[in-house]
Order: sequence, then structure tokens, then C-alpha cells
Amino acid sequence: MSQLLPIMIGGAFGAAARFLMAEKVYLLMGRDFPYGVLVVNVLGSFLMGLLAILLIQKFPENQALRLAVIVGFLGAFTTFSTFSLDTLNLFQSGEVLKAFFNILSNVVVCVLAVWLGMFAAKQF
Repeated sequence: MSQLLPIMIGGAFGAAARFLMAEKVYLLMGRDFPYGVLVVNVLGSFLMGLLAILLIQKFPENQALRLAVIVGFLGAFTTFSTFSLDTLNLFQSGEVLKAFFNILSNVVVCVLAVWLGMFAAKQF
């Protein structure tokens, strides 16, 4: 139970942050493309790379913090299942080019964001 509590707390904050950030992005950019999910996935991927280095390699002492942030917060913050549903909906509505753009941008940009996060963390 000592490991579960920080994950649950981090997850609650991550889910709320995901909702708020995605909604803000949709207000700014509209809902004709899943921009909110894309922004959350890119930011979450960057943070995953950054914090994986910082909390696992550089400052591994605080396991509860690591579990709360990486497993809880970022696990709930990133939205790959939502990305998958959005992509399927784009395919089903005949928006094939948008669906492929969504796949390409989420996968390529998020992998790049993880790398950039790791690179940034190694500069400390």
C-alpha cells in the first residue's frame, strides 16, 4: 500500500492536468483535429524523458516521488488510449489524411520529445 498511495495521488493530479490542458488547447485551436491530445502527448513524452533521467538516474533516493510523478502523474496525464480512439474516429469519418497525420505526429514527435527531455536532463 505504501507504493500505491503516491501513484494514486499522482494519477489524480495527472488526469486533472490532462483534462485542463487539452481543453485549453481546444479553446485556442478548435476541435477539427485532436490538437489537445497531441499537445498533451508531446508534453508528457518530454516530461517522461526529462524526469526519467532526473528521478531514476540522478536522484533515485525518493521512490515515492518517482512513483507519484512517473507512474501516477505522467501515466494519467498522457493520453495514448485517447489518441487511438481519435485516430480510429478520423479513419471512420473518412479523414484518412488527418488520421495518418495524427499517427505520424504523435508517434514521431513524442519519441523526439522523450529524447529531448533526456537530453535536457543530462545537462544538469
